[in-house]
Order: sequence, then structure tokens, then C-alpha cells
Amino acid sequence: METSTTEKRGGELTLREAILPAKVSDWRAKLSTKAKQEKRFRFYSLYGLIGHAETLKGAWHQVRANGGAAGVDGISIEQIEHQGAEQWLEALGKELREKTYRCAAVRRVYIPKANGKLRPLGIPTVRDRVVQAAVLLILEPIFEADFEDCSYGFRPGRNAHQALEKIRENLRARKCEIYDADLEGYFDSIPHDKLMACVKMRVVDGSVLKLIKQWLKAPVQEEDQQGRKKIGRNKSGTPQGGVLSPLLANIYLHWFDRVFHSKGGPAQRAKATLIRYADDFVIMARYMSPQIQNFIEQKLEAWLGLKLNRDKTRIVNLRRNQARLEFLGYQIGLAPVREDRRRHYWRMEPSHKAMKREVDRIWEMTAPKYGWKPLPELIEELNRHLKGWANYYRLGQPRTAFQRINRYVRQRLYQRLRRSSQRPWKPAPGQTAYGYFQQLGLIYL
Repeated sequence: METSTTEKRGGELTLREAILPAKVSDWRAKLSTKAKQEKRFRFYSLYGLIGHAETLKGAWHQVRANGGAAGVDGISIEQIEHQGAEQWLEALGKELREKTYRCAAVRRVYIPKANGKLRPLGIPTVRDRVVQAAVLLILEPIFEADFEDCSYGFRPGRNAHQALEKIRENLRARKCEIYDADLEGYFDSIPHDKLMACVKMRVVDGSVLKLIKQWLKAPVQEEDQQGRKKIGRNKSGTPQGGVLSPLLANIYLHWFDRVFHSKGGPAQRAKATLIRYADDFVIMARYMSPQIQNFIEQKLEAWLGLKLNRDKTRIVNLRRNQARLEFLGYQIGLAPVREDRRRHYWRMEPSHKAMKREVDRIWEMTAPKYGWKPLPELIEELNRHLKGWANYYRLGQPRTAFQRINRYVRQRLYQRLRRSSQRPWKPAPGQTAYGYFQQLGLIYL
């Protein structure tokens, strides 16, 4: 069966659920119902479900659909399929049932961030990713029953667009003073002991807890500039790149969500609104009092042991001239109505950083080093990329940004034509370069 982890946004059933074995979907539904009905119930018999052949089969489909590189053992998804995935899963299931499974080291690589810094990414082996996916399938419905509505990241049926729409809704309600938080290295700084205490609020199966501890304490292997391998261990954090890491990250910050909405918290005392997407969040109120600020910082730093990046964390009042909020790749602020510049509306469009990243990506895709690639093939690749980019940035008023990207794509392709011919390229009589690109199927955002 062909698999995918793409979610059916806004619907009750995600595609993840639709492709799971029927038995696993049934277990997930029962776990969810139990968790919703008994908010204080602690699940004590889950390990057998995780090691079950049907769960591992569903986990394998998830991992295969997501793809990804091999871990420290060098074994790829393609190699496992070539050698026989069924036999491989049987052997893995036997290890889990006999409790001889041990996780391998995590391969650490660094990917560039928009600010020029590097983000550490941990790549577990395919074997470990499958077991983590199996744990995710069983634990997710339990914790989903507890999560607050203010959380949108890495959750079934929820996405960034819903978080952005919630921001616009609150701006229309005149909650224009915003605490824009930035947690420094959140995934790498979660205290292991406090995280496990949060997991134990719902799960007390010792074998499951041992699996999670294995992954949190797993050795980390990386190469230095000379290509020499070195191994260390994490004293805190859950590696970005691990299948289970997003759920664990949400479990930990869920307790901030809970206390924020509790009696005496900002939601009750100041009618403030929290909107969180994983570790990115904003707090919106009509007036951001010092008490709200102190509450947020005390709970995050003293209570949860996290660190706010003071250089990036700020309070912004979007009613002020030129004030902008950047969140999840968008920028939001007041803009004058074209027909009557005395009136204003809330304008949402791709941020300057998002535009720069997109321009850089298009430059990379059309760089001279790819001059060997046939133009129809290059245009097909550009179309796939542009459709995905435009689908995410379709909210609000993206037309100006789309027009700029359209112009840049065609400029780059025109330069490509000029480079690839010994004689200067000229369109046929009555045809423009842009018409030629359209004839080859290039989309227009």
C-alpha cells in the first residue's frame, strides 16, 4: 500500500489514520476515548501494542513515506526494502518482545539557518525511527486528549495556517499588544528529568519509559572538519530529527499552556491569548502588563528550566506605525486601504526573510552548475517547488510577493537560455521569452 503522512487539514481523519492497519486505528481510537473520559488515568500496559506486528507495519509505512537519510549504520530505507522489509520487521519485533532492543547512536549534521548560524539535526537509524514511530502511534492519541486548543504544531488535523488565522482573529478583537517569544535552543535544552515527569503523568509502563530514556540518552556521533568521528552524550534535550521528538516537545510545553489558562493565569486574569506552534509562540492582549511578562518568564525559565533569547524576545504593539509581527514565515501589520488611505486593514504576507530564502532557493535551483539539465526538466522541478511554496504562502495578501517571485523565476530562466547557447537566444517571431516558458509549462503564481 502506498503511504503518506500528509494530513487532511481541517478534517476529523488524517491521512496517517487512513493508511494505518485497521487494528492500529482501532487501538488509537480506544486509547483516545479512555484518555478523554478519564483525565487522571495513567496507562500502564502499552508496550505489547508497540511491539505488535501491526503497529510496526504501520510505523514502517510512516517512516518509508517520510524518507530521509541513513543513520550511523549506513543502512537506508531502500536497502531494507531490497533485502525484504517483512523479514526485517519480524526481527525488529522479536527484539522488542524479548526486550533486547537497544538504540544506536544518533548521527548529527548541521543545516544552515536564515541568520547564517547552524541548526543541529539528529538522524537516528531507520531501525530506531521505526520503533519511535511505533511509540508515537500508541502515545499520540493519549496526549492529544490533553493538549490545549492553543497548540497547533506537529498535531494531527492542525497546522500553521490555523495558528495564523487565530492571530488575525485576535487582532480584529483589538488584542494588538503582543509578547513575541523566542526560546533559545528549545529542543536541545529540555531537562530530561522534568520531561520524563511530564510523560509519567499519563504513562507508567516501565518498558515504554525505558525506550524513551534510551533515545534521550543516546550517544551522538558527528564528524569534525577533518572527517574524524567523535561521540558524545546529551545531558538535555530531544534531538530534532527524531520521529518522537515533536510529541515530546509538545508534552513538555503543554504544561506551560495549562498554567497559562489556569485560574490566576494570564488567560483568566487579563483575557490574554496564547498561540503556540511547537516552540514558536505569541501572547496577545489589549495591554501587555508587567505582571503578564513576569508570569511568562518565571514559568518558562524558573519553572520549566528553559531560556528565553532576550535579544529576539520583544513586545510589539501592532497599532503603532510600521510595526510588524513575524510569525511562521509571515509578517502581519496594519496597511492603508488603497481606496481610502485613512482606513487600514490587517495585512498578512510572506516575511522579508521568507522572500529572501525563496529567492536564494530559486537561484540555487537555476545555478550555472545545473546547466546540463534540460530546460523542460528544470521547469518541472521549479513547478513542483513553486506549488508547494505558494500553497503555504497563500494566506492573506500574497499577490505582490507572488508577482516578485514570478518575475525572478523568469529572469533566471532567461539568463539560463542566454548562457546555454553559443549565440544569443532569441524567441521566435511573435513570441516572447515569457511566452516560450509558458509553452514549456512554467506555472504562474
